[in-house]
Amino acid sequence: MGSSTVMPLAEAAAEVFNLEQNDYLVSVTAGGTGAGILGIVERKYDIAMASRAITEEEKQMFGDSFQEFKIGMDGISIAVSDEIYQEGVRDLSRDQVMRIYSGEITNWNEVGGPDKDIYVISREYGSGTRDDFNEAVIGDIGTESPGVDTVAYSGAEVKTAISGSDRAIGYLGFNYLGGGVQGIAFNGIVPSYENIKLDFYELKRNLYFYTFGDPTPGARAFIDFILGPKGQKIAAEEGFIPN
Repeated sequence: MGSSTVMPLAEAAAEVFNLEQNDYLVSVTAGGTGAGILGIVERKYDIAMASRAITEEEKQMFGDSFQEFKIGMDGISIAVSDEIYQEGVRDLSRDQVMRIYSGEITNWNEVGGPDKDIYVISREYGSGTRDDFNEAVIGDIGTESPGVDTVAYSGAEVKTAISGSDRAIGYLGFNYLGGGVQGIAFNGIVPSYENIKLDFYELKRNLYFYTFGDPTPGARAFIDFILGPKGQKIAAEEGFIPN
């Protein structure tokens, strides 16, 4: 349970894991990093998928019994509609993105694009991607963004909203790019496999599994599978950067 960013990797790995052994059956569902973390604390789930690290506030609230397993990396990509990309918006600075989300910049012609209103997409409260974006770009994990036009509840929803518009901007995991969604450079660096792997891209991040206390035997087996050669190969195939 947890991050929709991590879900494609967890689902693909679970499919192979479930076929290769008969001792445990892994099922995967998304609901946001925050919901996944709460779910393992309440013992509803064995593993939380997370696109951000556990916060100090969560440790203070629930205790420091979390066990962390880094399963790969990706980057938060600032993404725009194909039309906007083709009309010249290929790079935005942190200040420009911040001003778009704050509502100070409302037309693409203010950042070198066409004369079109900007349709701004964000993520829901509790999303690890939203938390990471707010902290890295806005400067405050809890910031509300008055420039936002709509809120999406998964990376897939962000992708659908951007690809269905001729004027949209949003942020989503690197693995969701393509199919009518163009990742643009952030502060001059494009979100590519190499730039994330080599630590050039500022919005890179680690992806995690968490357990609350020692993993159950089934959780331990699945975590070991994800961290092993087969699991890391699946991570690469799903568009993530393996450990």
